[in-house]
Amino acid sequence: MNYLLLLTHTPGIGPQEGTPEYDAEMERWGELKEELRQAGVWVASWGLQPTDAATTLRTQDGRPVMTDGPFTETKEVAFSLIVIDVPDLDAAAKWAEKMPNLAYGAVEIRLLVGDGS
Repeated sequence: MNYLLLLTHTPGIGPQEGTPEYDAEMERWGELKEELRQAGVWVASWGLQPTDAATTLRTQDGRPVMTDGPFTETKEVAFSLIVIDVPDLDAAAKWAEKMPNLAYGAVEIRLLVGDGS
């Protein structure tokens, strides 16, 4: 079963780019990705551009309206996603517990439906 691990954080909290703490965390992310691969559960991962680079499409009076920015107002923002192939939610949660961003953010776990086509 494929699970999405949606990684979030609150901007300004946690390691800041260009610091030794950030570099150390990037190393931990690399090690975790290799651990996922070695365990045979890694499917894919992507980083996300910041929310100020987002575009949202809605309808207004039956017509599409495109706006800059994220789709919701929130303090936490998504910054990356990882797809893993594990047998159940408990296994997905065990991997989610290893995510370094838990010190300053969250990991939302969702079962993916469909075959990805």
